[in-house]
Formats: sequence, structure tokens, C-alpha cells
Amino acid sequence: MKKLSVDFDVVRKLALELPGVEESSAYGARAFKVNGKLLACTPVNRSAEPGSLAVRVDINDRAHLLAEAPGVYYVTDHYVPYPMVLVRLARITPGVLTDLLRMAHKFVTKSKPQPSPRRKRRKS
Repeated sequence: MKKLSVDFDVVRKLALELPGVEESSAYGARAFKVNGKLLACTPVNRSAEPGSLAVRVDINDRAHLLAEAPGVYYVTDHYVPYPMVLVRLARITPGVLTDLLRMAHKFVTKSKPQPSPRRKRRKS
């Protein structure tokens, strides 16, 4: 059985299947955004390997991904401060990429908790 290769066309197809995702650009590179927020893009920093994708994820999730599959996921010094992981597209399957993009979608679209309204105290 031949492994399906992942390229930017596959990324586009999978990303656009997620709710509210639109193709866009970021820093002059091809990107996908949700409500104007970056979801994934072609990395523009020269430290990234050719054929990579930068995907926004929680820093804790990134640590887990890096530990579990260092051949697929990586991060360079430039990307360390950002909630992003770099993905070697040649080493990821469409199914795993789908899961990663869903994780990113959840991270990008999560709403910040709103403070609960203060109740006014009645004077007795």
C-alpha cells in the first residue's frame, strides 16, 4: 500500500474543510485563518526546513508532539516563543495532519473565559 504524500494542496483541502477557515496570507506566505486568526502557514523564517508547515498549537501540546514524533514535528529557535509547531509534510499522513489541524482549530477558536458578572449586594 502506497503512502499518500502530503503537499500544500492536501493541506489546503483539509484546512478548508474546517468550520470558518479561509485561505489567506501571512507575512507574504500562503496561510489559513479562522476569523482573521492564523491557523497554519508556510513558514517564512529561513530556519524552517523546505517543505514544512507552521501550525498554531498550545505550547503544552507542542511539547507532546515533539516528544512523540520528532521526525515529523520540530521547532527552531525562531519559533520557540510562539505557540507553533513546524511539520515536515513529507513525513506526515493526511489522517494525522487532519487531527493536527483540528487541534489547531480548537486552539485558535477557543473563547477566552469571561469574568462572571458581579452581583450587587442588597442592603438589609
